[in-house]
Amino acid sequence: MVSYPTPHINASPEDFAETVLMPGDPLRSEFIAKNFLTGARLVNDVRGVHGYTGEWKGKRVSVMASGMGMPSIGIYSWELYNVFGVQNILRVGSAGAMQPEVKIRDLVLASGASTNSAYAAQFRLPGTFAPVADFRTLCIAKEEADKLGAAVHVGNVLSSDVFYSDDPDASARFAALGTLCVEMESAALYLNAAKARKNALAILTISDELYSGRATTAEERQTSFTLMMEAALNTAIRL
Repeated sequence: MVSYPTPHINASPEDFAETVLMPGDPLRSEFIAKNFLTGARLVNDVRGVHGYTGEWKGKRVSVMASGMGMPSIGIYSWELYNVFGVQNILRVGSAGAMQPEVKIRDLVLASGASTNSAYAAQFRLPGTFAPVADFRTLCIAKEEADKLGAAVHVGNVLSSDVFYSDDPDASARFAALGTLCVEMESAALYLNAAKARKNALAILTISDELYSGRATTAEERQTSFTLMMEAALNTAIRL
């Protein structure tokens, strides 16, 4: 078993709350801490991956970046679950819409995460594994998003290992099966949660529409997806 501090997180278990919000972008982590949390303090800054712990509506909550891609969130979520005693991780990230009814700034709650990654191969399963969210956490998040008046979609997402794909039709084949959007982290998070017997949910904001070409800017993705952030925080304090 890995002991703390780890090569990636220079902290102690007591530095983290039971629930951690996990955006990909360290700047989004900093934004959440400074604009939502009371008494937020920096608990990790290894490799610029900032982690903070503070309070939201009187309850301790942590937020720490995951970096981009399944290998990166695979490392940070594994350590949080297995070394630092975290029980719940809520991924808060951006995604590209694959269905015409899913629009920019809509929220997607990933009930499941399909993937083109070989991340699950490490478990040596005699078949495939369907990475899914924790159902109770999903239900709470849906309630909280509805309270905020967000446009919410619940369903399967695609966690892709590639951003610039050499296969121009790959997204369309997943979209044909009703996949709502594409992102790059949730499947690894859900697999780690399943192995650790912990809880995970991806709450995503649509940043671009693959079917139309419309997109938000990098700055908007860092600072303006506040409905997602508030819905996640309100979910966190009910877990």
